[in-house]
Amino acid sequence: MGLDDKIKNAAKDAEGKVQEAAGKATDNKEAQAKGKAKQAEASARKAGENVKDGVKDAID
Repeated sequence: MGLDDKIKNAAKDAEGKVQEAAGKATDNKEAQAKGKAKQAEASARKAGENVKDGVKDAID
């Protein structure tokens, strides 16, 4: 995973955590769900990049 991808994923995860927390604070279920979705997206992208890195390492 490139540094740029890591930064983007970390930012997406942080954005999701903030949105989820704001949703909890205001009892906004939609914001909570969107925040969790952003976190899940960041996690899935990280997992995908880890798979790519593993394949790349196996080839090298």
